[in-house]
Amino acid sequence: MLTLNMEIEKHINKLVNPLKEEDALHEALKLKLTKKELKLLKAWAAGTDMEAIQSQLSLDEERYAELSSKLIKKLNQEKTKQAICN
Repeated sequence: MLTLNMEIEKHINKLVNPLKEEDALHEALKLKLTKKELKLLKAWAAGTDMEAIQSQLSLDEERYAELSSKLIKKLNQEKTKQAICN
């Protein structure tokens, strides 16, 4: 899950503290993100291509773009940052 940490760091504009350890990070994300958002984040971390993700999550291009945008906004919210950082 080290790649999940790297994926999250890629999308957060300003990260002051280090991210939590794998299990604690996963639990915090489960509380802050919807199931689809979490699946999308994990798919990004796994390097899955966009078409496969859309198929896997039953999303069209427009819905995929909306979900991606919402996910990145949530990751940059202060409450989410506090929950996923040490």
